[in-house]
Order: sequence, then C-alpha cells, then structure tokens
Amino acid sequence: MQDLNRQKVVIVGGGSAGWMTGAALSKLLGKNLDIVLIESEEIGRIGVGEATIPPLKVFNQLLGIDEQDFMRSCQATFKLGIEFQNWGAKGDNYIHSFGETGKICWAGEFQHFWLGGLKKGFNSEFGEYCPELQAARAGKFIKSEQLSLQYAYHLDAGLYAAYLKKFSLKNGLDWIEGKITDASLNSETGFIQSVILEDGRTVEGDFFIDCSGFSALLINKKLDVGYQEYGHFLPCDSAVALQTEKCGQPRPYTQSIAHDFGWQWRIPLQHRVGNGLVFCSDYVSDHDAVQTLISNLESKAIAEPRVLKYNTGRREIGWLKNCVAIGLSSGFLEPVESTALHLIMSSILRLMRLFPHHEFSQSNVDEYNRQTKEEMEKIRDFIILHYKATTREDTPFWQYCKAMEVPETLAHRMQLFEDTARVCITETELFKIDSWCQVMIGQRIMPKAYHQIVDMMPKEELGRFLKLLKDKIQHNLSMMPTHQKFIDQYCKSPPM
Repeated sequence: MQDLNRQKVVIVGGGSAGWMTGAALSKLLGKNLDIVLIESEEIGRIGVGEATIPPLKVFNQLLGIDEQDFMRSCQATFKLGIEFQNWGAKGDNYIHSFGETGKICWAGEFQHFWLGGLKKGFNSEFGEYCPELQAARAGKFIKSEQLSLQYAYHLDAGLYAAYLKKFSLKNGLDWIEGKITDASLNSETGFIQSVILEDGRTVEGDFFIDCSGFSALLINKKLDVGYQEYGHFLPCDSAVALQTEKCGQPRPYTQSIAHDFGWQWRIPLQHRVGNGLVFCSDYVSDHDAVQTLISNLESKAIAEPRVLKYNTGRREIGWLKNCVAIGLSSGFLEPVESTALHLIMSSILRLMRLFPHHEFSQSNVDEYNRQTKEEMEKIRDFIILHYKATTREDTPFWQYCKAMEVPETLAHRMQLFEDTARVCITETELFKIDSWCQVMIGQRIMPKAYHQIVDMMPKEELGRFLKLLKDKIQHNLSMMPTHQKFIDQYCKSPPM
C-alpha cells in the first residue's frame, strides 16, 4: 500500500543547484520523501563557478561527506581569499581574506586600533594582522589540531555535481534523463501537478523544485513570477569563460583583476586553471572581451571560450504555490565574491527548515520569501561596494561605477565607515565586519576618525599590542608548509 505520509518531490534540472538539492534532501529528509531529479544531458551544465566561500564546508559536513575524498574527486585546492588588482585604482593590490583581522574589544573592532596605530607612527598594512591573508601571500596552508586557518575551496563544478549525483543515488534519489517541455497545472489551485518530457512521459509530484538555471522553466515560464533586475547597480551583463593548463603551484586564493570594462578571474585547481572575464556589453564587444581574456592568460588554453549572457537580480518571490526556485532560476549575483554555490546552499537549508508537510501554509511560504529577499539584498550591497568604492575614472565603465547611485543601505554603511570607522551589521549577514573593512580599506575608503578608547592607551602599550599580533602570525607562518605540499599529502587527485 502507498504510504500517504510520503511526499513526492520533483527536482527539475541537475547541475550544482539540482544535485546539491538532491543530495541534501535525500540524505537528511529522504525517509519521508520520494525524490526524483530530471536532468537533460542535451542541455548540459553552465559550470562556470569554481570558487567557493567557507560555509560550503558546513554543507558538506552536514551531509557527512569526507573532505579528503571530496577534494580528490573534485580536483580541489584550498582558498584563503580573493586578491583584487586594479579595483580602487590602477596598480592597487589587496586581498579580501577569510578569518579575523587582529582582535576586538568591547568598544570596537580591530580597525580602530590599527587606525590609532597609524596616527602614532606604527605604519603597517591592515592585512598584516590577518593570518589567512599572510598565508595567502606566502603561498602556504595548514590544517591541524594545533593550527588551522579559515578556508574555502577551488573546485571543478562539473565534478562536484557528478560527485553529489553519485552520493544522491546511493541515498535513494531517482534520476530521470530527459528534456522537460511543459508542465500541467491544477485548474482550481494553480499548483503544478506534473511535468511533461519531450518523449511524452509525465512525472507527477507534490512539490517541485526549479533548478533549471536561467531558463526558469517552472517559476517563470509556467508560474510567471517576475524578476527584479539589479543591472543599474551591477552593470556587467556578460562573461566569457575558458580553462587553461595548470600553471606552476596553485595559489591558495582566487584572483580578480579589474580591466577597463569589467574584471578577470583566475581559479587554480589541481589539474587546470579556471579563467574568465566578466564584462559590460555597453562598453566592449564580445569579440574584444574574448581577446582581452586570451591575451591575459598565464598558460595554454585547453578549451574554447564560451560567452554567457545574464541579468543580475532576483525573482520577486522564490516560492510560489508548490514550487520553489533554487540556483540561477531564483536569481543571479555576479561571481566577484564567489557566492553562487553559497546561495544554492543557503536556499536548500532554508527550505529544509521550512519544508511543507503536505499542507502549504502561506505564512511559511512568506517567511521563506522574506528571508531570501533579505539575504540577496545584503549580499548585493557587498558586491556593489566593489564597483562603487573606486577612484578610477580612466574609462567610461569606471566613470559610471564611481558616479552611480547605490542603495541607501550601502550608501549609509560606506559613509558611516568613512566618518567613524564603524561597521554595523546584523547577525544573519553573510559578510562580516572583517570582510567589509578589508574591501573598503583596500579600495581606498579611509576613515576620518576612530573610537576614542584607542587614544586612552599609552603609545607604548598600543605598539606592544600590535607587534605581538604580527609576531604571532609570522611565527605560525614559519611552521606552515606550502599550499602545494599540503595538497600533495592531504588530498592529491589521481591523474586525469
């Protein structure tokens, strides 16, 4: 007999979004669900994003995934942050790293003490007080019980999806290969009843998760949920991507290099390097963007360049009736801070916390949509910061970015930091105070004042405090192996 308490969940689309969703639901809620994922091998996967941020570790741990096995399987390397070149001004170079910078006290964060030290003649860069940043610069990495760093991964997104596919199938998920052409709706409720495949098959379900990428087959094409564009604030609307041969030892950080009309990424994996150029089509042609990327490669290309078009923004709501959108179907924030996989992960975790049990409570759906909107807007502001906080006026693109109006929430945060060195954030925000400080200082927003408690410290005491922090970092750095050496002994992948 059929178990009436079990719900049938249909995931539309594979790729990172589909298989991360399938892996989490099959592992953590699979006892109460019948889960099927429909994927078209004809459509394929975008698979551009290959850099992550630290919360992905929590996602993998929640699923019980062994880190060493995962890293070997996905040709992964460690990531300690992102190096930004030419953003605040041509020739500038700073790293937005993970982890904490310095130490805080009850009155304020470390940037106040650093600023006070500058005033008193202790001339050190802000990043000299961050272990992860210094390890990144030195090309080192370590993970041990005695000493560890905050880190994320560089990974092959295609291999990660394949890894999670195998994981999901072991946990009872059903996989159907086929191309979806339509969906049927209940004439009374408007809920989705089934999806229809190109060969005529139909797949019925109680709950549908749209992971179909930019095409948004269900949430947009069937349920007609609108899209709020962020193009005014984030003018880049295109990207060209290709892979190159491995080039020397992999850096333990992503590179983001600003150009006249956008920026270029370099992501080092164990077996190759991911490369790309994000650009605004109002200021450069596809052809010239491709040529710019090719002329700035560090090693030989092993694939043809692919040009992708997109609109930054989000769905007006991510959940309507019995359908929720996850991944690119729900929205897109460009990859300058490697948030794509994180947004997939956070959507999955939010959905599991608010998962419907047969009845679809509108208050529950509204709460999911409220949290999704808040998260997207907070991350959006942080990404806009990278474009707005610039002194560059050497090209029309950067002139636009410097002069553009930004959301009031961001304008206030930038002004507050410039006036007082304070960064006031909420507990639920992804990017914490250290991240905001590193990017704002790195892009030439220098505070005019700092907390008065710093001037209550004798100069000698402040000097000892700052020196102790730097000395400890340098001491620990001397005990770390190189990034490559650590990979070789911890998670070296077999030859491709």
